[in-house]
Amino acid sequence: MSDDFGMSGDDLEQMYQEVILEAARDPHGKAHFAPDLAKEGDTAVESSLDQGEASVRQQHEYCETGQSHQFNPTCGDEATIRVEVSKDEPHRIKLLEWDGHGCSISQASLSVMTDLVEGKTVEEAMSLGAIFHKLMESRGKGLADDAENEQLEDAVVFQGVSKYPMRIKCALLGWEGMKDAVAKALASQDKTSTGEAD
Repeated sequence: MSDDFGMSGDDLEQMYQEVILEAARDPHGKAHFAPDLAKEGDTAVESSLDQGEASVRQQHEYCETGQSHQFNPTCGDEATIRVEVSKDEPHRIKLLEWDGHGCSISQASLSVMTDLVEGKTVEEAMSLGAIFHKLMESRGKGLADDAENEQLEDAVVFQGVSKYPMRIKCALLGWEGMKDAVAKALASQDKTSTGEAD
């Protein structure tokens, strides 16, 4: 059986795997700013992460920074996602970077997500996150809506991952972190604008 590209399902699967491996080998947005996350029992590290003290530095004065630490115990994937969200409306993700380690799927998903959402408005980024979740719920069938497939750009390669429930968490790790980090940045902006800052 062939698809619209004239490729068999096996050929497409192989192409998707190659794209994922390439994105994992050369990850976009990866930086080194988080504490050594491999020391899972280190209470000082856990305490600083809980308090958001993991060296969060703002690069732009007109932005608010948010950071989220995500851990997938099933696979051992771990990532800290940091975003800078513009203070002006519409709020825009001016910078997205991440630090962490894990399987090829989690690393590739973080890389592709960075390319996809950096520079987008928060509303656009959340919409892309919802579409990616929908793709992960497709059980390998993909999205029926061509417009949604186009919006996901390279992220559609994770369609094959959605066949494997244990791997879905790997692909979603960065997306969950991005949503949480953006929410924290926006909450911090609200506190600042209402004079509730510490």
